[in-house]
Amino acid sequence: MKLTPVSIDIAKSVFQVHHVDEGTGEIVNKPIKRAKFLEYFVNRMPCQIGMEACGGAHHWARQLTKMRHQVKLMPAEYVKAFNIRSKNDATDARAIWLAVQQPSKAVAVKTEMQQAMLALHRVREQLVKFRTMQVNSLRGLLTEYGEVMGRGRAALDKAIPEILGRISERLPAVLADTLREQWNGLAMLDKQIADIERRMREWAKEDKAVKAIKEIPGVGLLTATAAVAMMGEAKAFRSGREFAAWAGLVPRQTGSGGNPFLYRQNT
Repeated sequence: MKLTPVSIDIAKSVFQVHHVDEGTGEIVNKPIKRAKFLEYFVNRMPCQIGMEACGGAHHWARQLTKMRHQVKLMPAEYVKAFNIRSKNDATDARAIWLAVQQPSKAVAVKTEMQQAMLALHRVREQLVKFRTMQVNSLRGLLTEYGEVMGRGRAALDKAIPEILGRISERLPAVLADTLREQWNGLAMLDKQIADIERRMREWAKEDKAVKAIKEIPGVGLLTATAAVAMMGEAKAFRSGREFAAWAGLVPRQTGSGGNPFLYRQNT
């Protein structure tokens, strides 16, 4: 059965829907409020629905799939080539409608658990960056008072109690107390990062794909969980080479006039 192509330009409050009415041939391009969005599709015959892989797309793809629709998520860079007019909701929806009918590699719809794992990775990355910023800030502030430490976190943890005790008498109390609080805050960040990694290990024990990838030499917890969460359904890749290209483990290529040029590896 041929599915009717329908495109959706999703947003925060109002979604733009574009399709051609099968009965009348009329082009439908209209906005739908968020609260009425699923109602529009609940009683329709199964459609081929195209959306850009942007914020909220995986959630709506899961909901529409439950209604027996076939959902294709596409990178925004791919859809952009089909918009030859001024950019607005209506033309964006039309561009998605044109793109969904072309052969292309779709973005796999992620499960809620896969998205949860990606969220853990993002939160962990933020905490690690904040911890590094806090360590560097402590080093910089203490340097202004003639106190320096060796490289690395271990050197800081070893030296800072003695340093704070030594200079607290000659520093303004407000600064000494603040520096002590900042140092104590590092332990809290360490605990938050460790808790996230513990939750990742718990998921890794239950997920067969993560356990399989961890068997590869050099692949640890973070790489394995991120790879499984990012790829979605592994069956979407026809071969390991295709997965490597998707992951950016190949040189970028351009060419003109029969002269190909390979850039450096993407990652």
